[in-house]
Formats: sequence, structure tokens, C-alpha cells
Amino acid sequence: MQHELADNIPSGTLLKGRTAGGGIRWFYQSADGLRALDETTSLAGLLALSAEELEDHLNALTVAVEAPVELLAPLDDQTEVWAAGVTYQVSREARMEESHEADVYDRVYDAVRPELFFKSVGWRVSGDGGPIGIRSDSTLDVPEPEVAIVLNSAGVVVGYTVCNDVSSRSIEGENPLYLPQAKIYRHSCAVGPWIRLAYAVGNAQDLSISAAVSRDGDVVWTGETSTAKLKRSFEELAGYLFKAEAYPCGAVLSTGTSAVPGLDFTLLENDVVSIEVGELGRLTNTVVGV
Repeated sequence: MQHELADNIPSGTLLKGRTAGGGIRWFYQSADGLRALDETTSLAGLLALSAEELEDHLNALTVAVEAPVELLAPLDDQTEVWAAGVTYQVSREARMEESHEADVYDRVYDAVRPELFFKSVGWRVSGDGGPIGIRSDSTLDVPEPEVAIVLNSAGVVVGYTVCNDVSSRSIEGENPLYLPQAKIYRHSCAVGPWIRLAYAVGNAQDLSISAAVSRDGDVVWTGETSTAKLKRSFEELAGYLFKAEAYPCGAVLSTGTSAVPGLDFTLLENDVVSIEVGELGRLTNTVVGV
């Protein structure tokens, strides 16, 4: 992503980029312009702050002299990305349709405890423009457009980003115990293009989500939904993630999908998947085989 697009970055946004000199650093897009953080800044260090401290720290920065010429996934190498499943009615129905153990998904949708699973560590995650993968041993592969919450070390929602929780429906449908293989593999997760800070987002529980898959220049699938259809609150999901574990570097939690292709659709190599979330931005990735 080139520097010319920097003018389209909304204010209240934290982004990670490569400069013309090849250096990698964090930036903050304020209402007054793009600001550079110290070269030693890490996302873990920022997420060690309270929400109020984070906002004060970013607003105290001076305007950047050098802007990024390439956006990177807005994570540290050690950032943990987790995901929630069956949090929308549409997802419940899709999982039941594909699975030989349909009652598992029916029960978890109504259960007190949500389904949470590890998705990726930061260094494995693709950013905007990077690849997403489909497994060679899978026959049914789909994008899962989702809003991801960015949590500080205290488990407080301090920001939001876009996540593509790429999944194998055939592997998960064969047996729910195969979930890690259906969800965790090379290029199965994309996050970006940046983090929109919570104080800059109006109503995060009513964000529009749209997705499109293009193949040879033609759109072959589209889906639309909204976080207003999410069964559980962001705070509830974060609370369960932090219930019996600590995340001193913070964490990213993708909150589930409600835009699900039918069983007659599967991703193919070279497809282009674009996900746009109102107020957050657009994440675009090209499919590769793994």
C-alpha cells in the first residue's frame, strides 16, 4: 500500500508500516495528521496502558516527518489472535448444515459459555494485500469476515480491526475435534489494515460488514451483515478470554462471522477477498494454496 493512500486513513487510527528507508515503526493518525511513535514502540507496550493512558500517549505525539510506504499487519510478532465461533444465528445454521455433529453447534449458540479458540500468533498473520491460504487437503474453503476487538493487558476493549478467519468447512464439518486443523494453518488469518481506537468509533455494536470474492475480475460471491446481529457483547467475549488466563502483551479477539457462503461455494487460488467494515476500513487479500 503506497503513501498516497495515507490521506484516506481515518483519524484515531493506529497503524504499522514500513518506511521508504526500510524501517518498521508504529504510527498514529490523529485529526491533525500522521504522527510517528518512537522506533522502540511495540504494540505490547501500548496495550500495557489503560485506555485513557493510551489515548493521552498518542495525542501527545508530534507530527511525523516520514510516512509509511507500506502497511503491515497491525500486530507484534508475539501478539496472540483468538477467535469466537457460532456467535451469529447465520453461523449457527451454517455450522449445523455442514457438520456430522450438528447438535454441538446448536448447543453452543445458546450456552452460557462461548466458543473461543486460538487462531494465530502475530508473525503468521497477513496484513492488507498479503496472502490468505486454502489447504490442499480441504475441499470446501471460505472466508469469514469478522470484526476483531483489540484488548489491552487488563482485558479492556481499546480498539477494533478487520479479520478474515479463513476456514476449511470440509475439515471442521467432518469432525468438530478437527477444528484446529480447519482453522490454524499457514495463511489462515489476515488482520488489518490498521487498528481503529475505541474512542474514535461511534457504535461498535452496529457496524456494517460486507465481503466480496472476485475471480478473474468477476465478483462470484458477496455477503453483508452487521455487528448488531451478534448474540454476545464484545465485553462478554473478552471476559471469557481473560477468565482464567493473562495476556501481558494484550490480545486480538475476532468475534465471529455472519456472512457465510453456501455449501456450493469454495475459494480457489488467485481469488481476491475484500472485507469492508464501517468506520474500520477495508482488508483485501489474494488466495494461495498451502
